Amino acid sequence: MPPILELTQVHKGFGRGAQYTKVLRDIELLVEEGDFVSIIGYSGSGKSTLINLIAGLLKPDSGQARMDAVPITGPGPERGIVFQNYSLLPWLSVTENVRLAVDQTHPNLSESERAEHAARYIDMVKLSHAAAKLPRELSGGMRQRVSVARTLAANPRILLLDEPLSALDALTRATLQDEIAEIWQKNRTTVIWITNDPDEALLVADRVLPLLPGRDGATLGNEIRVDLPRPRNRKQLLAAPSFKDLKLQLVNALLDAKKGGTPSVTRKLAAPDILPEDLGKPRNFSLFDHPAPRRRSQLQREELKVEVS
Repeated sequence: MPPILELTQVHKGFGRGAQYTKVLRDIELLVEEGDFVSIIGYSGSGKSTLINLIAGLLKPDSGQARMDAVPITGPGPERGIVFQNYSLLPWLSVTENVRLAVDQTHPNLSESERAEHAARYIDMVKLSHAAAKLPRELSGGMRQRVSVARTLAANPRILLLDEPLSALDALTRATLQDEIAEIWQKNRTTVIWITNDPDEALLVADRVLPLLPGRDGATLGNEIRVDLPRPRNRKQLLAAPSFKDLKLQLVNALLDAKKGGTPSVTRKLAAPDILPEDLGKPRNFSLFDHPAPRRRSQLQREELKVEVS
């Protein structure tokens, strides 16, 4: 049976000609059905580009992305994505935002069945009490719960999370990490979670892949297996030596790649052409008689003749 997702020798960049910049290179990724994978990297390293390639929102310059051994040629409901910015329609309630996905992906269900389906996922993210509220009436964490519920309600086979909690405070972020991990345990939907937080990557996933920067674009490093029992107790794990060893291994991989991938640039800096003013002299602030700044290039060489008696 083929893996649910496979990326082979994928390269991606932006621009043309001399302005072309390679973002990703030699991407090799294999994801099995039911996997919980976290991809971690620095800001600007190409994490969102990678998730957009998997979602079908971008196409690779070379190489191939396949789902069930079939090339990915565009977006589809089998790959649901949760963005950083919630992406909720502000004039629709929680239920109506979730129903958008349900109505599009389950047109054969009756009205009552679609309503029940939406309500089940709203309850799954613990928002039944706020089902009639508009996004502006919700906190940031509640809005992201709606976004997760809407995506899950479409029954995707792969759930793509693009730094979904980066805009939230630390306490809300920790709560949602645990809740999404709990939902995964119940549904076993394949998850690919993009993050820049080592603790988050290790707490939620079973496999962590560092996206390592390089001079010719970023590539995936060796995976780190997170063989920690579920459900995971964050208080116990954060103090456990095994968790600290995994975090050290992950952080060192990222730091070593950053050190080796940063090119050294030597530049010759020129002194500014404007000469300093003498602030001790009185200044004329007239609009018509304000002297222009003096420049070094305007200085004239003077010769002084000194007579010695």
